[in-house]
Amino acid sequence: MHERGTIMSSSAHAEKQEPGNTPENHDSPLTSPENDTVVELSPEQALLAQIEQLKSENAALKDQALRALAEAENIRKRAQREVEDSSKYAVTGFARDLVGVIENLGRASQSIPEDARASNEMLKNLGNGVDMVMRELLGIFERNGIRRIDPMGEKFDHNFHQAVMQVEKPDVASGTVVQVLQAGYVIHDRLLKPAMVGVAK
Repeated sequence: MHERGTIMSSSAHAEKQEPGNTPENHDSPLTSPENDTVVELSPEQALLAQIEQLKSENAALKDQALRALAEAENIRKRAQREVEDSSKYAVTGFARDLVGVIENLGRASQSIPEDARASNEMLKNLGNGVDMVMRELLGIFERNGIRRIDPMGEKFDHNFHQAVMQVEKPDVASGTVVQVLQAGYVIHDRLLKPAMVGVAK
């Protein structure tokens, strides 16, 4: 009897040691009342949280809209500039071709001396005709934003002049244009053709 009681006690002790029946397992995180607790917000708190979320979404959408408007405005301005430039500089190639014609007319006029014009009616009429054509072409150029550059006596400017020689001029400041071999031209604010010049050194 004593042995059976001992066995029963051992069996009862084994049952107490089964997983899930120990005090430690009873307090595990999976079954802890603290971890199973769901925090419920009051209606006021839930409403405030929803309002904050909507404010955040509204701010993000407003930022996207402002960026889209700014990009659209930049595109509009860029397109407008391109249209304006296309209109302003449309005749650039044609004008560049005519520059040589005008300069040749100028050289033709200068090749007829004043005394020859005075003594010869035909040379006088020819010279006057050449001068008239040149003035008319320059007038057309001016109306289209094309301007002739004659920098005689000016300070050399590499943006509009091209130095082809240096000239010894002790009485003139160094870098001054002392000879214009060929006039230059600009169309609006852009260089069409640089003036070929001699510069004092």
